[in-house]
Amino acid sequence: MCGRLSQYRGIHDFVAALSMPNALVNTVGDQPIGQYNVAPTTQVALLHLEGEVLHADLVRWGWRPHWATDKPEQISTRVEKIAHGPFFRAIWPHRAIMPIDNWFEWVYEGGPKKQPYLIRRRDRAPILCAAIGQYPAGGREPRQDDGFVIITADSAGGMVDIHDRRPVVLDPELACEWLNHATPKERAEQIVLLQGEPADTFEWFKVGMAVGNVRNQGPELIRPMR
Repeated sequence: MCGRLSQYRGIHDFVAALSMPNALVNTVGDQPIGQYNVAPTTQVALLHLEGEVLHADLVRWGWRPHWATDKPEQISTRVEKIAHGPFFRAIWPHRAIMPIDNWFEWVYEGGPKKQPYLIRRRDRAPILCAAIGQYPAGGREPRQDDGFVIITADSAGGMVDIHDRRPVVLDPELACEWLNHATPKERAEQIVLLQGEPADTFEWFKVGMAVGNVRNQGPELIRPMR
C-alpha cells in the first residue's frame, strides 16, 4: 500500500463496529477525528486491549526497533514475514487494530502524474486493519519511540490493478479475536495469513489530485472524480 489513508469518523463509531462489550479507555476524544489525508509519521487512532479493557490511543504510524538506527522506519510489514525474523519480533505479540474509513493508492495511467484512487468497503463500514506496535500500556506515558505498522497482504482480483499490496482487513469477529490476548500466536498468524477480507469486499474509484498534497484536508478529497 502506498501510505495514505482517511480516519474521519469519531472513535465511538469505530469502536461500535467491533461490537466488543469491553469497557473503553479513550484518549482520542469524542469528536470526529476529521483526518481525510493521513500520511505516515502522523498520530493515528489505534485500538488495543489492556487486560479486559479496550484502549483507544493516538499512536505514531511508523516504527523501527531501537537497535535499527541505520534502517528506515517502517509503516507496514508483509504478512508472510511478520512472525519470523528479528525486525518485528519485539512487537509481534502486541496486536492492535487501526480503524480507518478508506485508503489511497496512486496508479500510472499516462500523463505527467499518477492518478489517485480511493479504496473503501462497499458497505461503507469502518475498515479494521490488523496492526502490531509499541504503545502505552500499564499506565505508562507515551514515549517518543512508540509506533505501529500495518500488516499487508498480496492484492487479488481487480484490486491488484490498483496496487499489488493492501492492508489485511478483518471482519469484526476476527478483529476481536486478533485483539484478544488469549488468542495464541499461531492462531493470530493464521488469521492474518488466511482470513483477511476478500477483494470483493471493497470498491475503488478515482479522486482528485489534491490528495497528493498532505497539507490538503477535507471531505472533498474523498469524492469521486467527475
